Amino acid sequence: MEAESGKHIQKAEGTKLEQSSFEPSALSFQLKIGFDGKRAANNLTGLGNYSRSLIEHLAHQFPENQYLVYSPKVKSSKQIDAFFKLKNIELKLPLNGRFLWRSLNILKDLSRDEVKIYHGLSHEIPFAIQHTRIKSVVTIHDLIFLRFPRYFKYIDRKLYLLKSRYACKHANKIIAISEKTKADIVEFYKIDPDKIQVIYQSCDDSFKMPFNKETLSRIRATYKLPEKYILNVGTIEERKNLKLIVQALKEVNEAYKLVVIGKQTKYFKTVEKEIEKLGLKNRILFLKNIPFSDLPGIYQMASVFAYPSFYEGFGIPIIEALYSNVPVVAATGSCLEEAGGPDSLYVSPTDSTGLAAAINQILSSEQQQARMKKKGLEFVQKFNNPLVTQQLMDSYKALLNTANY
Repeated sequence: MEAESGKHIQKAEGTKLEQSSFEPSALSFQLKIGFDGKRAANNLTGLGNYSRSLIEHLAHQFPENQYLVYSPKVKSSKQIDAFFKLKNIELKLPLNGRFLWRSLNILKDLSRDEVKIYHGLSHEIPFAIQHTRIKSVVTIHDLIFLRFPRYFKYIDRKLYLLKSRYACKHANKIIAISEKTKADIVEFYKIDPDKIQVIYQSCDDSFKMPFNKETLSRIRATYKLPEKYILNVGTIEERKNLKLIVQALKEVNEAYKLVVIGKQTKYFKTVEKEIEKLGLKNRILFLKNIPFSDLPGIYQMASVFAYPSFYEGFGIPIIEALYSNVPVVAATGSCLEEAGGPDSLYVSPTDSTGLAAAINQILSSEQQQARMKKKGLEFVQKFNNPLVTQQLMDSYKALLNTANY
């Protein structure tokens, strides 16, 4: 897709949030906020979804402002095209080449566009932004590369360290997505805790609406889903700890199978060997490249959601499960208790017997299932988009109030 800097990319139908009736061209925007849009404009999962959701909800909830999304390039997809359909969201591409643009040369564009606040949505801000009048915010999702360096390549660790440490030192405000991430920032980078604000993430609104029976039946038939299953969603990598679920499955009621959704890495071979060793091939279904529109339905038909990750910055899949009215079993040791709340169950990420016992405890008691669903849905409302979006806008305004604009 081609697009000129400062203009909207070609619009696509089907955006999830309906555009308000206002016409930005007829308004004088109260505030111009810039965002690092590399992932919003190019990634269809993970940080891409986070970035688009954050900006989209700001644009819908606070339409009086303009939201400028800076990216060196843009990918053509229905999901991304729909995002740029909102009239107060505008794509900004480099005017004079991409080299060092996001790290340094973008400052000229931000100044020209009269941006008051620039938000680096994933661990970095432009170098030297602290020497301009532009106030900066950075979101730190996690510092797993410091906590568990063995999961990362050496050069990647060094690059992440350089960018995130610089951002935390020089940004005017740090947004941490959990209390655990905030604690890690303080521990590793010696940052004043008062500079860090915890603003949780939510999940896509599609997880908050039950699908009708016809849609669920179509999804079950399309992916040949078993009648009863435990669900796990996430990249199949060592840190996510799928091997523990496989080991636990051997001790779980045989009427239940395991459905796994996620991109496969080399760790998948380790999981395959464990499945073969335990004779569980017929009880596990692997799915990948699932359309995002079908994912909530797969959640909603699950009996239990299992997420024994060794370490996370937050745990969006847990939020998705709770909104989908599914009981959760997760791991201790990072921030998953923050995401799952007091009524989910937690086990050590090295205890397969404990994981099996927790799953069986839920499956064997309809009363406990009902209680966990009810309490989980009540707890997860603290992550609802209108609330977290208001918290973010309040943070922006507080930053401007201290800047004497």
